[in-house]
Amino acid sequence: MTWTEITRCQHDRRELRYASDCTDAEWGWIERLMPRPSKVGRPRKTCMRSVWDAIQYIATTGCQWALLPRNFPPFTTIQYYFYRLRDSGVLDLINEALVEIARRLAGRASQSTAAIIDSQSVKTTESGGPRGFGAGKKIKGRKRHIVPDTQGNLLSAIVHPANVQDRDGAPAVVALACASYPTIAHLFADGGYAGEKLENALRKIDGPTIEIVKCPDDAKGFVIIARRWVVERTLAWLNRCRRLAKDWEASVTSAEAWLQRISIRARGV
Repeated sequence: MTWTEITRCQHDRRELRYASDCTDAEWGWIERLMPRPSKVGRPRKTCMRSVWDAIQYIATTGCQWALLPRNFPPFTTIQYYFYRLRDSGVLDLINEALVEIARRLAGRASQSTAAIIDSQSVKTTESGGPRGFGAGKKIKGRKRHIVPDTQGNLLSAIVHPANVQDRDGAPAVVALACASYPTIAHLFADGGYAGEKLENALRKIDGPTIEIVKCPDDAKGFVIIARRWVVERTLAWLNRCRRLAKDWEASVTSAEAWLQRISIRARGV
């Protein structure tokens, strides 16, 4: 998003309690998808908007669960709802709904026919969980494999050890994207995905065709590469949230849930 005098006013959050809080309009979209109170047991006393804002606060600042400000519900309550949103698939539903809205507002069809694939290697911490040494980036940790559409909206994401090569990790994230967006017919990628191995794997899952977009041979220094710059911008959007400075999670499932949550935030919710 390009910052102009108009967009700065539209996204001004100085009147909110925290800059990470959602606005009334944003909460209007999210509220209808949040878990409903149980019909049995004690009545719910927790404000779900405070839960959502607390999760967004952690995503933005990268703070520990126990260091949440006191004006949020207890951090154990926030953890409970985060895991519930993660395991129930609600984050996926919210992300898919916002992708459709963003595409329609841009004058596009609700379902994408083309996408880009790329990965980002990040370090892990002593929290444990699956990890590996990526020889390409010299990083011991994990890879975030993402597939955004040609506008940069995140369609799918998986996390795996950094020693998994791009062409080996690609089929899983592409299959996940095609399950939610079966209209995807074409993929753009860099040279790390070249070769018959990935093409054969995509044919087995009835996946899209793949096009390798290479850097010009005469390029010197930084150049903008067609199509591939979109996925780099998506990674930049995600990296604005300090929770993704490293992979802090012990489980890959939680790491993927934070990617989905922060993708939702990147679209202003």
